[in-house]
Amino acid sequence: MSPLHLLLAVLVTAIWGTNFVVIKFGLGTFPPFLFAALRFGASAFPWLLFVRRPNIPWRLLIQFGVLLGAGQFGLLFLAMRHDISPGLASLLMQTQAFFTIVIMSLAYHERIRPLQIAALLIAATGIGLIGWHTVMRPDTTVTLKGFLLLMMASTSWACANLVVRRAGRVDMLGFMVWSSLFSVPPLLALHFLTYGSAGTWAVLVSASWVAWLTVAWQAVGNTLIGFGVWNWLQMRYPAATVAPISLLVPVFGMSSAAVLLGESLPVWKIVAGLFVILGLSLNILAARQKR
Repeated sequence: MSPLHLLLAVLVTAIWGTNFVVIKFGLGTFPPFLFAALRFGASAFPWLLFVRRPNIPWRLLIQFGVLLGAGQFGLLFLAMRHDISPGLASLLMQTQAFFTIVIMSLAYHERIRPLQIAALLIAATGIGLIGWHTVMRPDTTVTLKGFLLLMMASTSWACANLVVRRAGRVDMLGFMVWSSLFSVPPLLALHFLTYGSAGTWAVLVSASWVAWLTVAWQAVGNTLIGFGVWNWLQMRYPAATVAPISLLVPVFGMSSAAVLLGESLPVWKIVAGLFVILGLSLNILAARQKR
């Protein structure tokens, strides 16, 4: 990988990692499901007027939009409002890699290699440490509700990956733009069912420019630029070259949360993070050996 492309890859992981802090800022103004609906609405409009729809069945766009919108980000935003810190959220979301392995093996009868089993067990140790701390020593960093919501959000992300696999090789920018259109209705429905319609308009009108900037960054920076550049790199380099750089996401996430929000980094959290990152590293190594 050329130095310029390596820099681009690191920049994307920095965007995705620090985005958890941006989410926390946005949740200070917008309710979680409304915030997610605004984010995906801004990812769809006005871009779908200029980006061609991928030549795939509508049902795949709908499935991906619902799973990524209401499933992954709706649950993530709900958890991050009161029940989990940005740093831990950035770490636990990476468990989608292991849920993806299990789901793919069930859907396509793919054999899980011994090294992948070892990777799952090591990562499960880190997740178990977080879960144990959540139950036995609850604090403001994570609650049991937040932990469970993150596991559900990661599972939704893994299911969305299955939809991408079924879609095949498509223009990912167009895929993201058009699928985002179908994320909005279920998120708005969840918002009105949870919070009702009272006060929604007042929240939108009274939101500061900083709050709207977090929405814009979610849509343009995190979704269109982040996914666009990342998939552009994946089209030019082997997955084994690009994928390991994604391990920097929780590093940027936990460090930015500590610096910008004052999130504590006790020993148990660092150890849990190391277990999860080591498991992710072994999983990438297993994929490389398979090839």
